[in-house]
Amino acid sequence: MTTDSRGNYQELVDEISELLGVPATLENRDFELIAFGAYDSEGELDPSALDPVRTRSILTRRSTAAVRTWFEGFGITRATAPVRIPPTPEAGVYRGRICLPVRHRGVVLGYVWLLDSEPGAPGPTDPQLDAAMRVAARIGALLADEAQHGADLSRELRAVLTAERGWQADMAVAALRTALGPRGDGPYAVVCVAPWPSADPDDAPSARTVPHATALCTVPWGPTAQWLTALIRLRATDTLTPATSAATRLLERARGVEGGGAGPDTGTHGTPATHGTPGTAAAPLTVAAGIASPRVALAELAAAWQEASAAARAALAEPGFGPVAEWSRIGPYRLLTSLPPETAQDPAVRPLLSPAHRELARTAEIYLDCAGQAARTAAELGIHRQTLYYRLSRVEQLTGLDLDDGEHRLLVHMALKAARL
Repeated sequence: MTTDSRGNYQELVDEISELLGVPATLENRDFELIAFGAYDSEGELDPSALDPVRTRSILTRRSTAAVRTWFEGFGITRATAPVRIPPTPEAGVYRGRICLPVRHRGVVLGYVWLLDSEPGAPGPTDPQLDAAMRVAARIGALLADEAQHGADLSRELRAVLTAERGWQADMAVAALRTALGPRGDGPYAVVCVAPWPSADPDDAPSARTVPHATALCTVPWGPTAQWLTALIRLRATDTLTPATSAATRLLERARGVEGGGAGPDTGTHGTPATHGTPGTAAAPLTVAAGIASPRVALAELAAAWQEASAAARAALAEPGFGPVAEWSRIGPYRLLTSLPPETAQDPAVRPLLSPAHRELARTAEIYLDCAGQAARTAAELGIHRQTLYYRLSRVEQLTGLDLDDGEHRLLVHMALKAARL
């Protein structure tokens, strides 16, 4: 949000406060505080106005998920007129609220919150609330304009992520920096969601609807699929919490529209990729998110995108990493995701990747994941140790490799993991 727009929101919130003679706050639809107008005719704010919920919203600039769910239970997401919410001390709401839904063209974009009058005291009249709703409509138009501006940045962000190295990349970064203006200062993290369940390359949510997002875009992934990429503003380079929150929100959005957009993921051998970290039985993922290491300079976003997309691929290949995987925590997949796809088809290991030998391949992979410990491997597979030894001998016959040889083990292990990608 730009400095100019913050000033406009503050003026409009102050206008509502003056109209109704009560303090007002403006939050976006994610319950993040945008502006706070304190009004009191006696010059001092009533201490009862600062109940725990309101205090947290003002001090931390956002409400908790529990508070959001509680307020949404009163139908504010669907309302087109003021909604009165009674005081509920056990929920930390000591004073009743009046919620003015902020809408634009039928879409709720935020909420203006007012403190309701004490029992027996005169409250805002209907004409006053009507006037306040007209101001809320102006706020909605401003939020919509800003959301559209954020959507426009998809072109600049996509250009940075897809430009060839050299002067094209430099020009794309310069264009994004100009478009961001004061928001161009880092630190940032890049989040990738794959596959994004829409074939339309311009069908990305507005940055306004994703917490901490500065820009979003889609990037082609194969002939029909798309990556969704988000540029997330961080508070500091040592915490990825905003990026994790954004990734979680985007995954929720993707699953909500996934019906016809993405089929089930398959594992190395054309069967569901149910094998995660050793000792787990992770379910296959149909969509996953990856988070890159933090960056300060916009010129590093292309490299960050490579990390984020690699982390998402790793989560799809190994569900134990997901559904949100950080680049710094995907271990050997940091190397494997950088290799060309054809390297997964090593001539020696290729016979093992045949669908006819999927059980042998799974046995070899778990055996190598378990560091060659037969007892652990047999326990995870639920088979007798002699059965394990027989399967491993078949693997050696198919590949011509010796699983007692360290380099041979490494080759088989890398080939099996790379094939998942």
